[in-house]
Amino acid sequence: MGAKKINPITSLETNYMKQQEVIMRRTAKRKKLLIRRLSIFLILTVALSYLVISTFMYRSGVLEAKKKEEAKLEKTLAELQKEQTKLEDEIVKLNDDDYLAKLARSEYFLSEEGEIIFNIPEPKKKKKEDKVSY
Repeated sequence: MGAKKINPITSLETNYMKQQEVIMRRTAKRKKLLIRRLSIFLILTVALSYLVISTFMYRSGVLEAKKKEEAKLEKTLAELQKEQTKLEDEIVKLNDDDYLAKLARSEYFLSEEGEIIFNIPEPKKKKKEDKVSY
């Protein structure tokens, strides 16, 4: 039933064999520790790479949004500058008495002595019919 196996090979118990066995255990232990260190280094490298890449992607998205906003604000700025120059020109014109008289006549229907103002209605634009004829 429980027959013991007899080991036909016996090991020699010499100093050289003991030294070789110790060296083999040390190398196996060093190899095991090296594999552990490399595994930890690999895990840390992957984690750090993920953080760097995700941060880069997030920042690039934010940068793109900021560039779009900058373009929109530059367009608004250009429009406001045009309006400012237009208003500055209007201020200069409003300091001129001849322009004020012409403006008062056209906008408020004021007249000089002896002038008669005729109000001519502007032609109305034709509206598109809602019905479609076939």
